[in-house]
Amino acid sequence: MTTMHDRHDADPWADIRPYDDAEVAEVLARLAKDPELLDALTRYRLPRLAKVMPRLSRAIASMAIRREVRGVTTVRGFQDRIASYMQRMLRQSTRDFRVDGLERLAPDTAYLFIGNHRDISLDPAFVNYALYLAGRDTVRIAIGDNLLKKPYVTDLMRLNKSFIVPRSARGKRAMLAAYQQLSAYIRHSITADNHSIWMAQREGRAKDGIDRTDPAIIKMMTMARRAEDRRAGLGEAIAELRLVPVSISYEYDPCDIQKARELYELDTRGNYEKSEFEDIRSIVAGITGDKGRVHLRFGTPLSADFDTPEAVAAEIDRQVLAGYHLFPSHHLALEALGDAPELVDLSEVTDADRARFQARLAEVPAELRDWWLAQYANPVRNVRKARCEV
Repeated sequence: MTTMHDRHDADPWADIRPYDDAEVAEVLARLAKDPELLDALTRYRLPRLAKVMPRLSRAIASMAIRREVRGVTTVRGFQDRIASYMQRMLRQSTRDFRVDGLERLAPDTAYLFIGNHRDISLDPAFVNYALYLAGRDTVRIAIGDNLLKKPYVTDLMRLNKSFIVPRSARGKRAMLAAYQQLSAYIRHSITADNHSIWMAQREGRAKDGIDRTDPAIIKMMTMARRAEDRRAGLGEAIAELRLVPVSISYEYDPCDIQKARELYELDTRGNYEKSEFEDIRSIVAGITGDKGRVHLRFGTPLSADFDTPEAVAAEIDRQVLAGYHLFPSHHLALEALGDAPELVDLSEVTDADRARFQARLAEVPAELRDWWLAQYANPVRNVRKARCEV
């Protein structure tokens, strides 16, 4: 009998790639018995029983998992189950979801989607949902290993077509080897598997509302092509990957107060210490919290006309900002800050928009308000600046 470990021996990306169909049954069986996952579920869904009768509550959670995934034998089957939860989440926490630009991209072609990054799980989830609704295959998702501190989290993410970006490798040589492996996997996914990928334009969420691409990401993703062919220029490597910038805009960010607190702590104390499960709580808050309206726009593939990573990053930034949708919340935040009245456009702001904004602002602690407002105001400044430079 061939085991998962046997298959991994001949697989150069076994440690980082998403799970494949042949691994689904084994992983689902493991998840149904994982004590940490069962404890997490019971604390969330059965808190009283978990305290009084922990063994019984774990048994109930295990049965619930097995029931939910009964009949799931493929990654697509697993994502079909997730799609139903996504639809429910949209109905409960999103007033409207709109997609532009996808119709300009060939449905049977793989792309490397590079998006601005506001939410740990929702940014790629909305991209996937847009693709799913259009009858297209979903993307493989780049996720930092800093988020994968629990084995069950790693299993769930890799079942959902996530692959691992190394951020904890120690030493320059180890990090270089890890990035070479990652670059080779990205290239293989696009050019050999014809399977699209989503990556954030930089490490970490844009907590201040400023979307800017890190050129180091461009260097990483082109390493494999340039290592194989020393004569290949950066532009050729970019064109081969069919890189498409993606803009996502949220009317409201469920994690906006937490982000404001982190920026405040960094400014006043010089450091910010994350709690043990803060990233997991941010994922849950993002999924369940009120987002208002959400707008997603797919850009156009980059050509080979780029000589430097900085030039590629600048074009991604240009397309992200050109596609970014400004909601009333953005203009109302800039109005509240009062430092750029010439940029404020209230022509589409209704009384209901203003009331909703004031209610959100009233929940923000006084010391965090300027940081909170800046998250929403900065996109107005940057979008206006980018459009003036065109």
